Parts: sequence; structure tokens; C-alpha cells
Amino acid sequence: MEELGRLSATAFTETQKFPFVFVLDSIRSLNNVGSVFRTADAFRFEAIYLCGITGQPPHREIAKTALGATETVEWHFYEKISDCLQSLINKGFTIISLEQTEGSSPLQNLIPEPDQKFAVVLGNEVSGVSEEALSMCELVYEIPQFGTKHSLNVSVAAGIVGWQLLSKFIQN
Repeated sequence: MEELGRLSATAFTETQKFPFVFVLDSIRSLNNVGSVFRTADAFRFEAIYLCGITGQPPHREIAKTALGATETVEWHFYEKISDCLQSLINKGFTIISLEQTEGSSPLQNLIPEPDQKFAVVLGNEVSGVSEEALSMCELVYEIPQFGTKHSLNVSVAAGIVGWQLLSKFIQN
């Protein structure tokens, strides 16, 4: 790890995070939850918010893919996604979702301003982002796809949107 220049768990906890959070809207796969924790750690997001039926640490299946990120990434649980999103709005976050909907914008159009905080809502593997959550989102983005499939695994999508936010943020 020293050769890679990675932070220790203690240093990660003390380091300033980028102003982004993931909000998991009833994610049913514990492996996906763990993978999003790992992505949040990799991109130094502030936190993850687990909502609805989304599993919570500690859990063996989450730990298997998180590889310790549940120990470094701050997380919170809300039964109702609307309570979570309202709390984030009150903290100054812009609520966006990653979903294929009428009127969504291509993800490459997401360019954060230096003082802007984003909460990215990721939806259930089958039903997507709930209508309740979508109604509270300021913006909706989708990842352009060009093959025969029309969706990506939620953990893959988290990595793509995480990198889009971070790479554009550090360029500004």
C-alpha cells in the first residue's frame, strides 16, 4: 500500500472528503451494497445513505465486496427515502438520480461547480429509482449505452457516475 500511495484507514477518516454522497434506494443485493461502499472509498465520497430494504453493515455479504470500506466510509440508514433526501436538501445537497427516464440528460452533461454538493440516488436492481425519490430529484442523468442491453449493474453505474463527478470536480 505504501508503494501505491494509499491512505491508511485512520488517515482516510481524517482526510477531507469530496462533496458527494451515494443514496441507495432499496438495493436488494448485498454484494452491490458492498461494491458501492468500495467505490465511495475509492473516490473519497463523504458518505453513503442506505434507504428502504437496502442492507446495512455489518453483514458478511456486504463485507465480501466492500473489502473494509464499511470501516472507512461514513454511512447512515433511513427507512424512508423521502426523509433521507429531505435531510440532504436541508444540508445543501443537489439531489440527482441515475435513471433512464423521459427528460433525462446524458451523464457527460453532469459537470459540478466547485461549491456544489451532490447526492446521487441509485435505484433498485429491478424497478430502478422509486417515483418517490425521482419526484425529489433536481436532475436525472443516464449513462449512454450502445449495445443490446439497456442497463448496467448498479455497482458499475456507481463507479461510472462517481468518476464523472470526481474527474469534473477536480478539473474545476
